[in-house]
Amino acid sequence: MDFKNYIRDIHDFPEKDVTFKDITPLLKDAKALQAAADAMLRMIGDVKVDKVVGMESRGFFFAPILASKLNAGFVPVRKAGKLPSDKISRTYALEYGKDTLEMHEDSINPGENVIIHDDVLATGGTAKATCELVEALGGKVLQCNFLLELLSLNGAAKLKGYAVKSLVSY
Repeated sequence: MDFKNYIRDIHDFPEKDVTFKDITPLLKDAKALQAAADAMLRMIGDVKVDKVVGMESRGFFFAPILASKLNAGFVPVRKAGKLPSDKISRTYALEYGKDTLEMHEDSINPGENVIIHDDVLATGGTAKATCELVEALGGKVLQCNFLLELLSLNGAAKLKGYAVKSLVSY
């Protein structure tokens, strides 16, 4: 299946001169949704996975599906102030400014095998901060897994040392 047929460009969103990759056409098509989940599962391969970590908010679409298919737990990573229990955090640089991600302290046990999932790999800052959160709790990052990757932004360079796999590249 050519997944690019289910991803539309929205020009000048969220700001002028930015082309947003909208995955909602893929999400609303049952066959495309299932095929994408199955293809990302194949990218993970036959390894034991304890947790799939998904980043707010669009990482929440596929990470729980992958976790379910892998018989693994799902762990949400959220922006600061959204999680109710004891948490750890990482602040990372954006193009203009900073952002902070948080994860519950009891989300990952030492030695657990973890897949990091998000919808898009752009600059890599969110994924790198998430890897750091997982490792701070003693987890082992097996792979950073993405629905799509924007190659021109070179986000994979920030993830050097991690296995990075993307279903679709632009």
